[in-house]
Amino acid sequence: MVFQRPSVFLMSKPRAKLPFSEETLQAMLIRVLRPLVKLALASGFNFISFSTVLRRLYIEVAEKEFTLPNKNQTDSRISLLTGIHRKDVNRLRGQVLAASFLTTGVSQTSRILARWLADPFYCDAEDRPSALPRTSSDGAPSFESLVSDITKDVHPRSILDDWLDKGIVVLDENGWIRLDLSSIVPNAGDEARRHYFTRNLRDHVQASVMNLMNEPPPNFERAVHYDRISPELAARLDAIARDEGMTLLLKLNKIAHQAIKDDPGGNSRWIAGLYVMTEEADADLKADAASETETDE
Repeated sequence: MVFQRPSVFLMSKPRAKLPFSEETLQAMLIRVLRPLVKLALASGFNFISFSTVLRRLYIEVAEKEFTLPNKNQTDSRISLLTGIHRKDVNRLRGQVLAASFLTTGVSQTSRILARWLADPFYCDAEDRPSALPRTSSDGAPSFESLVSDITKDVHPRSILDDWLDKGIVVLDENGWIRLDLSSIVPNAGDEARRHYFTRNLRDHVQASVMNLMNEPPPNFERAVHYDRISPELAARLDAIARDEGMTLLLKLNKIAHQAIKDDPGGNSRWIAGLYVMTEEADADLKADAASETETDE
């Protein structure tokens, strides 16, 4: 396995010539889009609906991100860039595509969990989220104070009932509330899963695209993968990666939570994510594996 030092992003500029041909890009897109087509078909979202979204997205990206200096972006230029007929460009231009599934409920849940996982007031001596009583009359940490730190619009009991139903928390023998880290994502509601699917996948793709289009590549993006191994070894590596990955994410969350208190604020956005996957190799993965060593990265 070869590890490279992460590159520093110093005024990276788009490359004059992209590092792949149209034929190569087509092969890349087939590989990347295959799981999304599977999701679309499983959801009853047919090709006509998919192509309608793509048409509007092509127009929107061309309009916002491929303008010429000191010139208005015209329907004709968008048509030239996208290959979409000018009449369709004129008809569809300006229609806003919904970009986020983030709702108030999902946002509040994320913020409450982040504080419980990172704020020393709500963690024990070993930096683990403490078990909390429902309420406290002496200013000690409680589930009620945790929720109230984030929002006054929702009663803590409503959030507790929802989290108990989803398995995010459990009640111990003393009636105190304990956070179950293993259940935060697996037992999340459909709304939250849709949000994080959209957000995480978009961010990963954005990081990869920026690495392809800039020199030096600005984003840290690495992976470890082994092919043609036994199911037993795959399961063992999967368990280790999940534990180590969660440890890293909790550490980063704690650092960010403490640092943000003194941060003046700005327009920057930061995200670190991990994914761990074990699967039976399908035909296209086997074809790739035939041309790679098992420790290639």
